[in-house]
Order: sequence, then structure tokens, then C-alpha cells
Amino acid sequence: MCGICGEIRFDDTMPAVDAIAAMNRVLFPRGPDGSGIFQSGHIAFGHQRLKILDLSEHAQQPMIDSELGLGIVFNGCVYNFRDLRVQLRALGYRFFSDGDTEVILKAYAAWGIDCVDRFHGMFAFAIWERDSGRLVLGRDRLGIKPLYYSDLAQGLRFASTLPALLAAGGVNTDIDPVALHHYMSFHAVVPAPHTMLRGVRKLPPATVRIIEPDGRSRDHCYWRLHFGPHGEDRERSYEDWQEITLNALRKAVERRLVADVPVGVLLSGGLDSSLIVGLLAEQGQRGLNTFSVGFESVDEEKGDEFQYSDIIADHFGTEHHQIRVDSAKLLPALNDCIRAMSEPMVSHDVIGFYLLSERVSQHVKVVQSGQGADEVFAGYHWYPPLADSSDPVADYARVFFDRGHGEFSDAVHPRLVDEDHSRVFVERHFAAPGAQQPIDKALRLDTQIMLVDDPVKRVDNMTMAWGLEARVPFLDHELVELAALIPAQYKIAEGGKGVLKQAARAVIPHDVIDRPKGYFPVPALKYLQGEYLRFVEDALANPAARQREIFRDDYLARLMADPKQHITPLRGSKVWQIALLELWFQQHGV
Repeated sequence: MCGICGEIRFDDTMPAVDAIAAMNRVLFPRGPDGSGIFQSGHIAFGHQRLKILDLSEHAQQPMIDSELGLGIVFNGCVYNFRDLRVQLRALGYRFFSDGDTEVILKAYAAWGIDCVDRFHGMFAFAIWERDSGRLVLGRDRLGIKPLYYSDLAQGLRFASTLPALLAAGGVNTDIDPVALHHYMSFHAVVPAPHTMLRGVRKLPPATVRIIEPDGRSRDHCYWRLHFGPHGEDRERSYEDWQEITLNALRKAVERRLVADVPVGVLLSGGLDSSLIVGLLAEQGQRGLNTFSVGFESVDEEKGDEFQYSDIIADHFGTEHHQIRVDSAKLLPALNDCIRAMSEPMVSHDVIGFYLLSERVSQHVKVVQSGQGADEVFAGYHWYPPLADSSDPVADYARVFFDRGHGEFSDAVHPRLVDEDHSRVFVERHFAAPGAQQPIDKALRLDTQIMLVDDPVKRVDNMTMAWGLEARVPFLDHELVELAALIPAQYKIAEGGKGVLKQAARAVIPHDVIDRPKGYFPVPALKYLQGEYLRFVEDALANPAARQREIFRDDYLARLMADPKQHITPLRGSKVWQIALLELWFQQHGV
């Protein structure tokens, strides 16, 4: 796990090595164990390393293979790298390191851009061909690892985070109105390639981009998800799917144990993280470090789920760390948390992951996490009503969107209002082939879009802010492909995640499976009052916010008159959503 950056020039000028160094400084928390810069001709790479595999200097990056004429910077982990190395050795390739970075390099030499089809894992990489001058960017199937880029007058820069690109300078920081609409309407989900800034874009998941030395480029989408059973799958029973699911999850969890350092688990006390702990225990893991975080209650809304995480920790005898955060620590950490965001992240639990990651990083460098199960196995409340929907786009928007286009138009300055971008995006995605049933259309959208640019991005940014690698077994691409085949009625059974709940009964205590569905509660950011409300008021009254003129004064006045009453359908604060966007701009000097 690392931070990567680079620059390619399409003219006769040299890349700006000082810009690479500036980006590396911002990326330092992602990789505090090593740093490197490489420049040759029209290309320059930067890298910050977090040592997880091959702790020696042989795996240092940027990695250059002079014999093959290739260079690489890479962020992530290819879990099947040892199997691939055996295959590549049989083809005659020789290795000087024991990690996965060199395997990617040799795999590209052997199989070209099709090498990504063979990778199991999470990755973002940039490969440079010395002889052709070509640059190849790649991102994993489900966008677990980020990759941003910014066009220059005669070149391109890329980095693991948006703030790194800002540090390099020369970025157009005008607001992207499409991204603003998504942020305000599509529950702060801003799909690729957009970001809040016109001058920064992100490579879509499951994409390889080939960039020629003259600036011409083409994209190759190498993976698509298809929903619904076919062939013999139609004959499988509910029990069959439970067994198949559990076996696939066992394999996904086992894959993510590949490391030369200990691996822990973020244990929320919910079904998903509890099942990961159970499967690790089943595979013989002893003395496993598990971590939970909780906050103070506000207005009788509970701020922790320790009662459930304790059940799992006691049952499997883990080394459990219960991390309690009082409000005195929460507020001072907010600015640093926001500074760690590559993009504005409105979910209240971001601060939870940030503070949890700080403590976890003092014990381990790698953790497994349960993110993705709700999107992949239909755990959210909006899925069952879509089973019989005659207007799935409208029904999805009604339960998921934070506000309709009418309220958006009332909220923001007229210069930033045009079409209903979020509604149009959902319509286009639902109309694409590969998912016939309304519920499958929603699951596909959430798995390939919402998941990427909300929970997954949140976990990556907050863990990597402390040099902590988070692995997500529920996003093993083979498990995701399997889940897509399972009939929707089996997934939405028992209030959601039915097939997963039944499979879990063979592994973990029923008390955790049959509990009411919870979430990562941070009540202080939902029901704004006292010093938290003053924190928000100060941000919105800042001269920079007034000069930006994003939001209309009458709309802000309506929200601020009673912040606790303005809650989105997904239980978020509309006031916090607006304030967070402005705070993000201020923290990043935009």
C-alpha cells in the first residue's frame, strides 16, 4: 500500500521534478516507510512506500527493470502474486524481489494490458515503456485504489490523491457543476471521471488507459458485472447459494492474509466484520487484533455498538481494542480529518474511521474490513421496495437522493444550475444492458458507482492517512460476480442479506446475526448543536465562503434556523453536508 504520482510531457520540455517532490510530500502518510523519485526524458515518477510485502529495499519504488525497459509505480496489493510469479518464471522471467510490484511489471511484459485480467486484488499503477515512451495507467475492478489526474498544457500529472495534484500547482480549481449536483443530490457520490474541481479527474474503475508520447490516449474497460442467474444457476436452491457464498467468502478472506506483517480486523459488531473474524478464526488465526470505535450519545441516539463487537471478541478470543472517543477529541480532529479527504465525504462515520485508524496503526499495518457487503448482498432498506417497482428510477431516487432537483435549484447559485445531472445519470445506468430486474439495476449501480465513491473511498482515505492498509474481502471480484448471479429474492430475504445471514449461522453467534441493522453512529454530526453548530456557522461565515457564492442565502437561513430538523432520507444532516463542502475547500486552499 503506497502513494504514487507522476508526470508525462507531450512536448520537448522536461517534467517538473519539484512538482513530483511536492506531491510526494502530500502522499507521505500513505507510505511513510520509504520515498523515491525517478525521471527519464519526458516521464517522472514519485512514490511513497508502506512496507507490507518484501520488506527489503529490493521492492523499493519507483521500480525500474532495465532489461525489460519498463518502470512502474504501484499502490495496492495483488493477492495472487505468488501464483503469477510461478507462471512467469515458467515463461523465462527472472526476479530480483519477493513482492507483488515486480510481478505486475513482468506480467505486463508477458501479457500486455490483458495482465489485469489475471490480478486478484486492489491496485492503481502507472507503467512506463522506455522504448516507446508510452504510459499505461490502470485501476482495479471495483475502484478500491484511487487514481486522479490533471491535464497540463502539454502534459498530464497523476496521483493517488487530489490534494497531491493541488500541491503540484497549475490546477483549474473552478467548481464542476456536474460534480456539485451529484454531491448535493446523489448522497455525495461523485462518479468518475468527475471531481468537485474542473481541473481534476479520476480514472474509472476497471479501466486501463494507454497514453501515447504525443498525448493521444485510449481507454480499455476490462471488466463488467452481469446480474441474474443463467444456465445451471437457475436450478440452485437457497441452501445451495448459502454454501457457495460461504466458500467464496472463505477464499476471499484467506487471500487477504497475504502479508509479511500481522493482519487485524476492524470489528464494528455488525454481521459483515463479525463474519470476517469468524472465518479467520476458522482458518486457525489466534491472537487476532480486533478494533472497535464508539462515540458519546446525543439526544438519546447511541454512539457505539460495543455490545455486539464484545460478543464476537469474547466468542473468538481476539485481542480486542475498544476505542472510546469523547466529544472533546472529536471536534479538534475534524479539520485534520477533512484535510485527509481526497474529495468531500459527507458521511458522519468518516471521522470515526479517521480516529479509529490512528489508534489501529499503533498496533498493525494491515486490517480486513467489512465494507461492501451491503451493496453486494442487498443489505440496505431501499432494495426490497424495488423488487416490484414499476418506476425504478423514481423509486431509487426517492429513497437514496438527499434532495430533488427542485431543492437543489433553490439551494445553489443559478450559475451552477442546469439539468438534473443525478437523475439523468441513474436513468442511463439503469438502462444499460446486463441487469434486467429493477432491484438488480440498483445493486449494479450501488456496487460499481456508489460503493466506489462513498464507503470504499472513505475507508481508503481515512486508513491511509495513518499508513494503514485496509483490505475488503467482500469486494473480492469473484465473490462480487457470484453475488450478482444470486436471485434477488435470496439476497433481500430476512430484511436484507438473507443468503449471507443464513451462511453466517455456521460461523458466528446468532445474537449478532439477528440484531437490528446498525450503522457507524456519530450523533454529534447529525444533530448539530453547541460547539459543533458554532464550528459550522464559522465555516459558512468565512469570507472565502461568501466570495465563493455556491449557496443561496435564503436556503442557508432556512436550514440554520433549525439544523436538527433538516435530515436527508439516509439520515444525514443537510447542514453538515453543506458545511463539509465549504470546510473541504478551505482546508485545501481552494
